Amino acid sequence: MQTIRIKTSSLPLLAGGATAVALTGALLALIDSASPLRGPCTLLFLFAAPAVALAAALRGLDPFGRVLCALAGSVVVNMLVAQGMLAVHRWSVRGGVVAVTVLSLLLLLPVLIRERISGKRTQDRATPAKVA
Repeated sequence: MQTIRIKTSSLPLLAGGATAVALTGALLALIDSASPLRGPCTLLFLFAAPAVALAAALRGLDPFGRVLCALAGSVVVNMLVAQGMLAVHRWSVRGGVVAVTVLSLLLLLPVLIRERISGKRTQDRATPAKVA
């Protein structure tokens, strides 16, 4: 008797769980919750949001280099936000989470635009022209 095994990766499940925890951390920070999970979950969000945006922009690198550059860039984004907020004497956890979210979305926006443009071009090339 032969057993059929289905190879499945747990990576998408892990990514979904990390995303849920990170978004929970951002939500807990924005509503100023007194939960003991607020700190670690918010910290995960603050490092993961810019890292994901930068990793999407660095799709030409090998996986190890991509992860390393994304994490280093995430630290840089967080340090720049903290430095800017301290320089103008407007330090707050809510403000930091909002600033990192906005910067992450701004980093991700050109990638989404580039994919949308290249996706339309490949669709236009894939469909044959109709001859009348």
